[in-house]
Amino acid sequence: MKILGIGNAIVDVICKVEDKFIAQNNLIKSTMKLVDEVEFKKLLSTLKIEETVSGGSVANSIVGLSQLGSKVGFIGKISDDDLGNKYEEGLKKENVQFFYSKKKESIPTGTCLILITPDTERTMVTFLGTAGKINENDIDTNAVKNSKILFLEGYLWDEGELKKAFEKAINNANRVAMSLSDLFCVERHKPHFLDLVKNKLDITFANEQEIMSLIDVKKFDEVINFAKGINKLIVVTRGDKGAVAINKNEIVECSAKNNLKIKDLTGAGDLFAGGFLHGLINEKSTQESLDIGTEMSSKVIQIIGARLS
Repeated sequence: MKILGIGNAIVDVICKVEDKFIAQNNLIKSTMKLVDEVEFKKLLSTLKIEETVSGGSVANSIVGLSQLGSKVGFIGKISDDDLGNKYEEGLKKENVQFFYSKKKESIPTGTCLILITPDTERTMVTFLGTAGKINENDIDTNAVKNSKILFLEGYLWDEGELKKAFEKAINNANRVAMSLSDLFCVERHKPHFLDLVKNKLDITFANEQEIMSLIDVKKFDEVINFAKGINKLIVVTRGDKGAVAINKNEIVECSAKNNLKIKDLTGAGDLFAGGFLHGLINEKSTQESLDIGTEMSSKVIQIIGARLS
């Protein structure tokens, strides 16, 4: 197996809303808010569902990798309930090996409400459910050892005693990549993330806001200096400025695609990471890997949802 992802197993519920819905519910556009089951159901009760898809940040990347032809697997915690069964079926349909044996949990499978506003931005409201309860016993050590790259998501830090699960996975991995996931996620876990980026990860994926927040800088040149200083591969998406990969003293840039009919930005970063990792694991150059990531990202933002059919 080339790449194993560990992440929150979340079922995405996609809805279109007006800007006033975001304001009325005290949400901050383009971010992810964690809520309990009661608040989640209350919000959902007022909305029309466009689509329901198996999601989760790293799971989206892993499905993208599978669609490109890479042999991949995923570990994520679900309950033996209707959404959990749908989630597992969704991964298997995409030829992703699912290394988790579900059982009936006291908490249901996690769900994420993806609210798409007319400007195509997406704001997420997540009830983590059992996804946030992943622990060291859920980590399949053999699956980790048998993969060339382990890919983790920053969102995993948001709930539960995950440090031991992370350490077990990282200590058994050949190479480790992680996505910083979300600006607020970075701000919630800054000391942990900084330690991981500097000392534990081989590859870090972030957008410009996330990485600048992590290292407390105001200019992008300082991000480049930071990456050179720690001697790790850092890949940063910069919106309409494209993307850049910094690896030791090598700095490679890729332009953003123009004239796209953008419908929904959900999954843009996830599919970018999946595309880049596909290039990397197949020994493509950094430039080619950035190009594949950008191509995947540009495709997904022209459809609704975070999965390419």
